[in-house]
Amino acid sequence: MKLEQIETMVKAGESETLEFKETTGTRREATKTLCAMLNQRGGHVLIGISRDGKISGQNVSETTIERLSEEIRKIDPPAYPSIERIPVGRDLEVISVQVDKGPTVPYTYRGYSYRRVGNTTIEMRADQYNRMLLERMHREQRWENQIATNCTIKDLDVAEIQRVVDTAVQIGRLDSIGPRKTMNWLLGLGLCTDGQLYRAAAVLFGKDKHIQANYPQCLLKVARFDGVSVTDDFLDNRQFRGNIFKLFQKAEQFVRESLPIAGRIESYSFERVDEPLFPVKATREALANAFCHRDYSIGGGSVGVAIFDDRLEISSSGSLHFGLTPEDLFAPHESQPWNPLIAHCFYRRGIIEEWGTGTIKIARLLSSAGLPSPEIDDGAGRVVVRFRHNNSNLTKHWKSISGLDKRAVYQRREYAIYVVLSNAYEGISFAEIQKRLSAKVSPRQLRKTLDELRSQGVVSLTGRGKNARWRIT
Repeated sequence: MKLEQIETMVKAGESETLEFKETTGTRREATKTLCAMLNQRGGHVLIGISRDGKISGQNVSETTIERLSEEIRKIDPPAYPSIERIPVGRDLEVISVQVDKGPTVPYTYRGYSYRRVGNTTIEMRADQYNRMLLERMHREQRWENQIATNCTIKDLDVAEIQRVVDTAVQIGRLDSIGPRKTMNWLLGLGLCTDGQLYRAAAVLFGKDKHIQANYPQCLLKVARFDGVSVTDDFLDNRQFRGNIFKLFQKAEQFVRESLPIAGRIESYSFERVDEPLFPVKATREALANAFCHRDYSIGGGSVGVAIFDDRLEISSSGSLHFGLTPEDLFAPHESQPWNPLIAHCFYRRGIIEEWGTGTIKIARLLSSAGLPSPEIDDGAGRVVVRFRHNNSNLTKHWKSISGLDKRAVYQRREYAIYVVLSNAYEGISFAEIQKRLSAKVSPRQLRKTLDELRSQGVVSLTGRGKNARWRIT
């Protein structure tokens, strides 16, 4: 480093990544700052700069450097900063000590950990230190890459494994694997070692019986509320257990069948155009993120899907990690999935496209649909992604219920049936309606409700017997 570079840095002033110390007599304070910089973005400590920014320098001997190095050796884990001496005239020198962001955060100095807030070094709070320590341990020994005890090939859904491999090879996300054996497939997906299965393999592909006995956290909770609060009555409230791919499909199905869809006929075409309340690609991305990034080490954890009158919420157990904040997720950021093995299987299955751009993609899709940006909350042990619709969109969709009062519709199950029919504009059989309904409805109740809707002119019936089809009029 040259004197001109020092002068440029000094003119910029102290910051999160730059601090001035007048002499090595303050080497303890300087080392605290280096510890803080290791824990964050790295930076420079310049020794020989007065508080008012004057480049004063100091007499530097080998002993001076040795004492400074001895203090730096008290940082744990060991750090190896770059120490440089820059002559500034009259046998005086500035000492530049530079560190990058440390690879094994959190770092401590004399038993305490530090962080930078602007141009100030402060002691790190216990919860911040514990979070960083957890992340370091996670990188070295994750829940998903531990051996799944008592799990063998016979406990896995081999057909689903084959679907993932075949899709990955077809779309160019996996090289063709040799002999078509299940263990070869799992090895190609990085889900086993030395003939032993990882936990990721068990939760991705486990059969229902094995999942229910060993992985209670493989749980999906879905609910439809009659209002805007969790204290309102349930219109639907169910739980599913199974492997991750099965739960992902169940979550998609619930969202698809529980949200209203508006249909229209374009003037230039006789084809009907369906518009879901929220873009399908956006909700699919949010669901995939929930399953890929959640904390599976929480035995009582789950993924949740909650639909209210004014919003959709997708939640997952755990919290944001690696220093990310909800705001960071809407700007370009490095992808650091909490469960990279699980995330990579979703990528190879074609469910997610790229890492690190999911939330940006969701925001872009909602903006293109004229909807508000998604909201992300991180707290109380859960990460929540919230989709809201604006008033015009809300009015458009509720008016599509042909003048029926919304609350009365809910009370008579009419709205739930309307949603199913709106997703089958070519017509749908009585048995298929009952199969697709989110809420349990007996054949007698369903027949009665369909007859009421037909008498109101909302639905129609064509055909007889097995060919009979119900439609939105």
